[in-house]
Amino acid sequence: MNAALKPVASPHVMNTYGRLPIALSHGRGCRVWDTNGKEYLDGLAGIAVNTLGHAHPKLVPALQDQIAKLIHSSNYYHVPDQERLAQMLVERSGLTNVFFCSTGLEANEAALKLARKYGHDKGIERPEIVVYEKAFHGRSIATLSATGNPKVQAGFGPLVEGFVRVPANDIEALKKATANNPNVVAVFFETIQGEGGINPMRAQYLKDVRALCDERDWLLMIDEVQCGMGRTGKWFAHQWAGIVPDVMPLAKGLGSGVTIGAVVAGPKAANIFQPGNHGTTFGGNPLSMRAGVETIRIMEEEGLLANAERVGAHLRAALEKGLAGEAGVKDIRGQGLMLGIELAKPCGAILQRAADAGLLLSVTADSVIRLVPPLILSTAEADEIAAILVPLVKAFLAE
Repeated sequence: MNAALKPVASPHVMNTYGRLPIALSHGRGCRVWDTNGKEYLDGLAGIAVNTLGHAHPKLVPALQDQIAKLIHSSNYYHVPDQERLAQMLVERSGLTNVFFCSTGLEANEAALKLARKYGHDKGIERPEIVVYEKAFHGRSIATLSATGNPKVQAGFGPLVEGFVRVPANDIEALKKATANNPNVVAVFFETIQGEGGINPMRAQYLKDVRALCDERDWLLMIDEVQCGMGRTGKWFAHQWAGIVPDVMPLAKGLGSGVTIGAVVAGPKAANIFQPGNHGTTFGGNPLSMRAGVETIRIMEEEGLLANAERVGAHLRAALEKGLAGEAGVKDIRGQGLMLGIELAKPCGAILQRAADAGLLLSVTADSVIRLVPPLILSTAEADEIAAILVPLVKAFLAE
């Protein structure tokens, strides 16, 4: 049988990813097919990107319409859908203004620049930003420096200075690390750490940090790149705690697969950047903006926030039931359709085994199976994920 399979290779592409020997050709809904015709249930959604799944019947014609009109124009001119999308994001976040870029890394980089300029505007010459253990904010030199993973930082020193690192969910540690330091200007974290292993910030901690930032006149900057855009059942994961940040980077799910990034800012940060302070060639292009506008419109039309909450709870319950009593399962955590199963040993081998069984997922922080499927996932598809994954995990742990 294997003789007929087309081999998969990319000899002219830089070898920067540990890829599975799979090349995908097309998708529909929550399913994708590879170039050999094998079907997979998509539990990864392009790493929390394909909000509406694949080939969504409302998104595709809208993007086709836009491509036929105008793909890119540059920020020398107004882009009507920039204002339209900015207004949609402002209304759903309680913030005031938006800067558009092309990726989550760029959004986080812009947030770091905002924080530094905020400090300089207050007369602080060497501003410092509080960041977290196990955080991931990107792979540029500045976002890599903010990231809390020595493995991805190795070989790229000297890193950028100006960061104070603290553990998550420990308000006393935050107070201690910043005591008598007049250079601190901002606190920067993911509501649920994605690459770090699906580690949620507790609601009370979020409230405490918001209060501390208010007390000390710091910016509260929340990276919602992976956990935002409806994935947890609210537009943005921090909204479960009833708080509002000053700066919020977004990307991934905002364009349902079309490249897009955004920094949403509140009154304290919205006017820090002036013309010439920051910019981008591709950010806010008409195609990306249309993708963002249509993504939000379709999410609301189809009730996908409620779906993410309901189906996510169903999937979590199915995994908890199926893996109950398994000694090697340390934790099942997350919210909505952002779930992690932490095992007692590294489980990278599960990637290929799941793919062989027709399920796409990822493993992060060495021992956490991450599920971030499209927000259109049905309860039947959630049951299918559990039915494939539970026996795989049990067999792996028995080895």
